[in-house]
Amino acid sequence: QVQLVESGGGLVQAGGSLRLSCAGSGRTFNNYAVGWFRQAPGRERDFVAAITWTGEKTSYADSVKGRFTISRDNAKNTKYLQMNSLKPEDTAVYYCVADPWYSGTDYNLYEYWGQGTQVTVSS
Repeated sequence: QVQLVESGGGLVQAGGSLRLSCAGSGRTFNNYAVGWFRQAPGRERDFVAAITWTGEKTSYADSVKGRFTISRDNAKNTKYLQMNSLKPEDTAVYYCVADPWYSGTDYNLYEYWGQGTQVTVSS
């Protein structure tokens, strides 16, 4: 089900930063696990980061660990992906996801998703 809306994507230079936001639409996701995936042209949709519904546990792909931070603001029904030290290889369409229970790396196991937002990092 598509009930998430991403924003914050755009074009940045290598080394720059972006903060992606994902807002719930029509319902609250305060008790849902949430995450981010990305897909570059010609590549599979890759896991980026996830956070449990309690906010007690986060996980990151090795390629973004130390540079990206996932967080959530349940009061605003919004989750974020802070991306620092961006590299050209971070260029992709970024998708937010949510699920009542699942917080793993398989995109297809998430119940809710957004339509994606383009992030382009120039060299």
